Amino acid sequence: MSFSEIASFLDSAFGPSLTANTQNPQPFLTVPAERLVEVCQFLRDDERLFFDLLACLTAIDNGAEAGTMEVVYNLTSIPYEHNLMLKVIVPRNPEGQPLPVVPSVAAIWRTADWHEREAFDLVGIHFSGHPNLRRILLPTDWQGHPLRTDYREDEQYHGIRTQ
Repeated sequence: MSFSEIASFLDSAFGPSLTANTQNPQPFLTVPAERLVEVCQFLRDDERLFFDLLACLTAIDNGAEAGTMEVVYNLTSIPYEHNLMLKVIVPRNPEGQPLPVVPSVAAIWRTADWHEREAFDLVGIHFSGHPNLRRILLPTDWQGHPLRTDYREDEQYHGIRTQ
């Protein structure tokens, strides 16, 4: 199934809330955060689509100027051999404010558990409903999120030079 066919199929199921972008070399659908779980559940459970694999989930900080962050989902249907990229775009939080929130899809694809923890740890996006959202790569008392565009590393961590 081509991207256009999948996008058309989802448009008939969810209406105009999903936005198709075909300008990039890899086309993608933008999904509102509040519809993410519903759309992902449909993509996995509908027998015509059967996206049974969350191949990758990553997060991007577009910087303070853009004021947004993205979570990108790469889905695969192993038996049907088709792929789909989804994006959720959320407002970027100013320093000291609560982290941006995206619903967890860990109940749909188990691989999301670790992917979401990594995005939380390194970029600072909170995944609501995640079964165990905590740091996965950095120590639990680490300050900040190193893949943010405005991240500043402390000179020392527990007496150890970091720079």
